Amino acid sequence: MNLSLALRLGRISNLPTVWTNVLVGALLAGGGLADARLPLLMVAMSLFYVGGMFLNDAFDRGFDAVHRPERPIPSGQVSAGQVFGFGFGMLALGLAGVAVASRGPDGLPAWRALASGAALAAAIVYYNADHKGNALSPLIMGLCRVFVVLTAAYSLAPALPAAVVLAAVALLCHLIGLTYIAKQEHLDRLGALWPLGFLAVPVLYGLWLGLSVPLVWLPLALYVGVLAFAMGRLRRRARGDVPRAVVTLIAGMSVLDAVVLAGAGLWLPAVLAVVAFGLTLALQRWVAGT
Repeated sequence: MNLSLALRLGRISNLPTVWTNVLVGALLAGGGLADARLPLLMVAMSLFYVGGMFLNDAFDRGFDAVHRPERPIPSGQVSAGQVFGFGFGMLALGLAGVAVASRGPDGLPAWRALASGAALAAAIVYYNADHKGNALSPLIMGLCRVFVVLTAAYSLAPALPAAVVLAAVALLCHLIGLTYIAKQEHLDRLGALWPLGFLAVPVLYGLWLGLSVPLVWLPLALYVGVLAFAMGRLRRRARGDVPRAVVTLIAGMSVLDAVVLAGAGLWLPAVLAVVAFGLTLALQRWVAGT
């Protein structure tokens, strides 16, 4: 398997959104940007993400043979066995990274972080194995990102602050709306629109944060703009509009993270999250985000 193919299978263009999820979990749990555990957690969560993307192609090989025959497995560029092996291997390495990053003064990894990491791996596998035709798959996909936040938080703290829980709920709602759209991307159209109502929850949370921290309005305005752009594409529904809405909402996770970080008074991390949004959009022009 060559590097170009691996990058495509791993949808690496979306990795900056994983890194900002880690920032939210770790920093709201009391960590700092200078904490040596932070880059290790980002690497570990990146392995979970890329491994999950590999498994997505491996499990979806039959579906892709009909609807997306240009994907690496149905087009014969790589075997399903190889992709399965790399996918599960990266999940194992990701969990090992969590164990190292969460070690306490006694040298033992935090059991809550390990349990959350194991739940993340299980959610990734279950989603990929059973998301076609599963009405709950948007919730399961959302939980995958929630466990990224929770695992990062538990790696630095023994308990979850309320801010982490609220941020995770907002992220979950964003992912439910996003995944509902992505499930129908191959059709390039949408059915019922009511699941998109979940996208209103992060906006309402941002408005609540803005009442206490007025500067939250800046990243919140950008987040609302991202949603408006995506909704405009869904309303128009010209060819290519649904995929464009999907990748925009994927990148928009980092803007939501910026809102949450700004709400906690973490201005530099909030700026970094906005930069990650721009980086994701730029990388999506190089490697497809879906």
